[in-house]
Amino acid sequence: MEKVNYPWFKKEDIDGFFALFQNNLANFVLIAVLMLSMGFPTSIVFGKVIPGAAVAVLFGNLYYARMARKLAEKENRTDVTALSYGISTPVMFIYLFGVLGPALVHTGDPELAWKIGLAACFLGGLIESLGSVAGNFMRKILPRAAMLGSLAGVAFAFIGAELFFKTYEMPMPGMVVLGIILIGLVGKKKMPFKIPASLFAIIIGTALAYILGDAEVSSISDGLSNLGFYPVLPTFGVFQGMSLLFRDMLHLLAILLPISIYNFIETMNNVESMAAAGDDYNVGEAQLADGVGTMIGSVFGGVFPTTVYIASTGAKWMNAGRGYSIINGIVFLLASVFGVIAAISAIIPVPVIAPILVFVGISMVSQTFRSVEQKHYPAVVIAMFPYFSNYLMTRFRAPSEVLSSGIIPLGHGAMFTGLVWGTMLVFIIDNQYKKATIAALVGAGLSAIGLMHAPEIAWMFDYKFVVGYALMALLFVYFGYTNEKTSTQDLSNPTKASA
Repeated sequence: MEKVNYPWFKKEDIDGFFALFQNNLANFVLIAVLMLSMGFPTSIVFGKVIPGAAVAVLFGNLYYARMARKLAEKENRTDVTALSYGISTPVMFIYLFGVLGPALVHTGDPELAWKIGLAACFLGGLIESLGSVAGNFMRKILPRAAMLGSLAGVAFAFIGAELFFKTYEMPMPGMVVLGIILIGLVGKKKMPFKIPASLFAIIIGTALAYILGDAEVSSISDGLSNLGFYPVLPTFGVFQGMSLLFRDMLHLLAILLPISIYNFIETMNNVESMAAAGDDYNVGEAQLADGVGTMIGSVFGGVFPTTVYIASTGAKWMNAGRGYSIINGIVFLLASVFGVIAAISAIIPVPVIAPILVFVGISMVSQTFRSVEQKHYPAVVIAMFPYFSNYLMTRFRAPSEVLSSGIIPLGHGAMFTGLVWGTMLVFIIDNQYKKATIAALVGAGLSAIGLMHAPEIAWMFDYKFVVGYALMALLFVYFGYTNEKTSTQDLSNPTKASA
């Protein structure tokens, strides 16, 4: 068989680049706005955090381009899409408000709080790297519907729905941009002058935002004032931060362990999603790359863990290759070093960027249902619900008082809860009650140690959830026994067996 030539770049990589770049940009806009509002100075936000994250992104993008080349050569294909790489949105918020916020309150010093964030980020990367050993094993034993369903919950709530809300904050430019995205990326129609749909949407949307008065012209000058030179320099702050973390803020480890495990599982789920789309990568290698990239980023000032990004299947839909990943890493580094990220975050309104992420949410949820057996659709849906609770819990004040007291416990440890319920339902559908029993007992164990239905790692935070899963396990044992008994009777009855 003649070996095919896997290209460094193809035209579809342009759309893939803009989608991935804007995914990262949207997160960095939020990071910049929230860190500045919390009291961190621009010298830390734009001078250290963003360049450090850019180094991590460059490492990951180049590594995943390499993995794409290896897969293309192994399978002799040219249509392999590199995994997308960036900062996980749920993890980003946990680090902002669960690590950096408490560190700033405790120390009263943004510099020291940033260093604690560096240490936390490094430890998170280390945990994910160590977890890579079990990645392929977990992927084999967990049902696809459970893994993709829990991930679809993230895509639906935190990406698709939330960014749809952002789109409507500026309805005139936002709706036009979303229309262009749907026509170009879903309807597969060419844009004028063959401009990539993502780029065309940004140009039109940004122009409309300023022409229609939705964006202040002063934002342009404010954004341009952020241009400058922000050198990428290694820092020893991570080591001082480690000392502060273990001396004064040891309780943060209760946050770091579950959120690092979550990041590890998110990578596994995203790799599984790409496998369902046609590109089957080694999940252990991806988890190791994510962990190493996170640690490298922290050494250069970054305080947010990186992961295989949920936008991977969106890039696959666009028929991107590896070029989009390479370009994103290089452009993101240059844009961070010269302050372009800071400028863009001020000039381009979020509602103009948001529709592209709405498309990512659409593609992720759609891909999930296309990737599982139709009989397992209910398992996908039930696995999505916990992240809807997590969204309500993290985005609205006192949702338990307004809607239901069950929202907060269901939202805590949403990724684990979605996996457990999705797994149980798959095994119920497949009439495998022994496996459903094991899944229920795993749910009881995770609840007992606080990885599910608890705000922090704690033994028996609420025993009722542990008992609930244990009672379900007994229920499954009963139906498993009666099921086996019925099957045995059918086999022993010649009339039924022949029927």
